[in-house]
Amino acid sequence: MSAYPNSVCVYCGSRDGNVPEFAQAADETGKMLAANGWRLIYGAGDVGLMGRVANAVQQAGGKTMGVIPTHLMAWEVGKRDLDSFVVTETMHERKKVMFMNAEAVVVLPGGAGSLDEFFEALTWRQLKLHNKPLILLNIDGFWDPLCQLLQHVVDNGFAGDDILSFVQVAEDVADLEAKLKASL
Repeated sequence: MSAYPNSVCVYCGSRDGNVPEFAQAADETGKMLAANGWRLIYGAGDVGLMGRVANAVQQAGGKTMGVIPTHLMAWEVGKRDLDSFVVTETMHERKKVMFMNAEAVVVLPGGAGSLDEFFEALTWRQLKLHNKPLILLNIDGFWDPLCQLLQHVVDNGFAGDDILSFVQVAEDVADLEAKLKASL
C-alpha cells in the first residue's frame, strides 16, 4: 500500500493514437480520478494520452505523481508541475516506483511501453507478488486482440485459467469507475 491512499497507476501511450475516442477517454479518465479523490500515478510525460490524463486530473483539482527516467525527459516532455515528480535512472526503476505507489493499475490504449508495463504487472500477479486490480480500458475494442491473446495462451497450456481472472476489462470510463470503486 502506498503512502497516499487510493492511488491509481495509469499506463498509456505517449501518443494520442488514431482514434479520437482514445484522447476523449484519457480526458474523462483524468476527470474521473480527480472526482473520486484518487491520485494519478503515471509516467510523467506531457504528451499523448499520458499528458491528457495528467492535465485532466490537474484541471479537476486532483493529485498527481509522475515518474520518468532521465533519458525520456526530453522525448516525453517531463511534466514538472505535478504534485510529485520523480526522476529515475532506468525504465525498470520507473515501473517499480509507479507500481509500488499505487493500489490499482489501469491500462489505456498504448504501444510497446504500455504492453511492457501491463505484462510485468500481470506476471507479478501470476507469481502472487501482489493482489492489485489490473483493468484494461477497452475503448473502441482496442484491447480485444490482447484479451484474445491471453485466452490463446491459456488454451495452449502456457497459463492456467486464473490468469484471465487477474485482468478486468472496462468498456468505458463509467465502467472503469465502477470497477475501481469495487476494488479500492
